[in-house]
Amino acid sequence: MHAQLEEMRRVQLKYQNAPDVLAGKNLVPLPYALSDPGLDAQSDAAFTDTTSDLSGFALSGSTSTLQQANMSFSAMTAVAQSATDPLTDEIQGNLDIQYYGPLGFGQKTQQLSVTMDTGSADLWVPVNCNDSTNPQYKPATSSTYKNTGNPFQVNYGMGHVQGTLAYDTITVGGLKVNKQYFGAVTQVSSDFNDDPISGLLGLGFSSIAMSGKPTFFENMIIQKKVCAPFFSVHLTRGKASGSKITFGDYDISKAVGPLTWVPIISKTYWTVHFDGALVDGNYVSGDLDAAIDTGTTLIYVPQAFASSIYANPGLAPAVNYGSSFFSFPCDSNPTVSFSLGGHDFGLSMQDFNLGRDADGSGNCIGGIVGLGDKFIENFAIIGDEFLKSWYSVYDYSHGARVGFAPSINNAQ
Repeated sequence: MHAQLEEMRRVQLKYQNAPDVLAGKNLVPLPYALSDPGLDAQSDAAFTDTTSDLSGFALSGSTSTLQQANMSFSAMTAVAQSATDPLTDEIQGNLDIQYYGPLGFGQKTQQLSVTMDTGSADLWVPVNCNDSTNPQYKPATSSTYKNTGNPFQVNYGMGHVQGTLAYDTITVGGLKVNKQYFGAVTQVSSDFNDDPISGLLGLGFSSIAMSGKPTFFENMIIQKKVCAPFFSVHLTRGKASGSKITFGDYDISKAVGPLTWVPIISKTYWTVHFDGALVDGNYVSGDLDAAIDTGTTLIYVPQAFASSIYANPGLAPAVNYGSSFFSFPCDSNPTVSFSLGGHDFGLSMQDFNLGRDADGSGNCIGGIVGLGDKFIENFAIIGDEFLKSWYSVYDYSHGARVGFAPSINNAQ
């Protein structure tokens, strides 16, 4: 359980400023181009050819219906300007820890692996960094590289990175973003050397960017590199390969049902309203703000809400791991679903069950974790444990929204 305990500490510190963020304090103004009404039409055009064919899909889906959907979708993608980045799933035991993929830097496109994180908004990689044991960017090979000399620093809980703000051409899947700002970090905390990555790509809203600059995907929209103002994410379960992030497109082959849209309530994190949870038929009211975070493994909720979720007979605190973790009988099969923005989304027990709380124990640890009595009372973080069951789309149009479609994982 070391990995789970360590992530909980990181999450608590990663979101320690969430109350101020959600209250609108010290935010960076979003670029005007991201509020262009024309984005609505671009997004609508991207989905017009799919919605009618998808309206009858069930969760289980079938090969024939998926093939039909792919044929209808091909008309839209024939002229689409988009890019797909394959992601690697870092697996520890039975946990999918993080998902990372290649990003090209500079004129000669040096490839570096970065974590894809919708819970932050900065891009950074090491440059001339003595602290880093992972591959670093070599800017001397790029005539388009420019270091501004302005300080750059981001804290990630117990970890941190520090350096200066630079810009260069950044590439993914053949699409190039010009003059993309990123942190050229010269100091990284040692915990990052334990990860198989060089840096991090923040995909939240630039309103929370420490750089004060548009994110990589926002610049794709601003520079008209993509024909649709959204990116979509497919996360595998227990497979090192097969995950992917698609910029400016939607891969219907990774879904077995229609998209359900949930409006964003804060253009900071990808924040939605978390109405409550249904646990074995019993409704637990939430009324929370929830960040949809591809950079977090588990699901974190206020302590009181977690206690209510696990209040059913047979569910109890996991005393070996502190009050934030809870257990349930391994031979039971509790049903859990979340209500987000008025829509219900099921949670797979394959992801909820984190394994036995001790060798030979009949109790297993649940993947919904309390954040402690001192953490924010009305805030939750919904990570990969949920997203492995739901193909997710992050759309800047229509006031900003997140779409969820049942993942192909559910049919396998």
